[in-house]
Amino acid sequence: MAREHIPTVQAATWSGIAGNMTLAVIKAVVGYLANSKSLLADGLYSASEAASSLAGLFPSHSVRHKSKDTDRAATQSKEHSRVARPGISVLLSVLILMGGLQIAISALSSLIGDAPVASDKYQHALVAAFAALAIKEAIFQFQYRYFRKRNQAQALTYAQQHRRALYCSLTVLVGIIGSMIGEMSGWSMLLYMDPAAALIASCFVFHKGYRMIVDTVYGSLVQELQQEEALEFKETVQRVYGVITIEQLVAREQEHAVSIELIISVNPRISVLEAQEISNRAKTLLFTRFSHVKEVQIQAVPYDPGYPYKSNHELPDHEATLIQ
Repeated sequence: MAREHIPTVQAATWSGIAGNMTLAVIKAVVGYLANSKSLLADGLYSASEAASSLAGLFPSHSVRHKSKDTDRAATQSKEHSRVARPGISVLLSVLILMGGLQIAISALSSLIGDAPVASDKYQHALVAAFAALAIKEAIFQFQYRYFRKRNQAQALTYAQQHRRALYCSLTVLVGIIGSMIGEMSGWSMLLYMDPAAALIASCFVFHKGYRMIVDTVYGSLVQELQQEEALEFKETVQRVYGVITIEQLVAREQEHAVSIELIISVNPRISVLEAQEISNRAKTLLFTRFSHVKEVQIQAVPYDPGYPYKSNHELPDHEATLIQ
């Protein structure tokens, strides 16, 4: 079940990364050609959203190991992933903050200095901003519906992040429309609305980069629970009738919620439906006993004692002997 689920999660995440990067390139190009600082800032915010999603792909997923060599290699890979993710996330955050700082300085210089020069390409910036907003909304609807089916708490978190992106885009739209009106009416004061919107959008960019650094350094967004804290989850699952052993348990803390990825072993002679019922009982018990647990993913695998033992499912019906 978990192996079939992971590609779907990655597909949804990669679709968001590709969409945000495409929007970032379009906004940056059109904003540069139209001399719209606010559209440039909005493009940088879209790039920051893509960078944040990209940094979230680096944590390694837990798997069930079958040998010491495989376990050693997987442990080394996991350690490399733990080292790589903070470095890449901090690097992306610094680049985002530097870009936001540059746009903020440029916007401040336009606001403090002489009246901005009117551009005859603001209509192109307006069309690009409206089109980008429509594409962003389509991406949001796709990812939000998927996350809502998977985890309601995760869907709410994603909706809050999209709300900030929506506020940023609406601010940019107001700035571009105001500058267009100032260009057509000849009222030079309205030409300041585009750099003012750019300054506000740069604050959104600063907030995004700051949150990426905080989540990386302090681990408040996604943090592995300590072994003694996860022991309570193991003891609870082991009480479920039909669970033989717990092969793997990973509990992660996301804000005030906890998500659990669990691999349990069951009798190899039972059916897939019976194994699913055992998994559902374990999931229900975790949800009932721990109110802060918001997501549980359980994979049931056949119990294999290994050599020199053999499971009953490998023997004929008339040889129900476990020890050879």
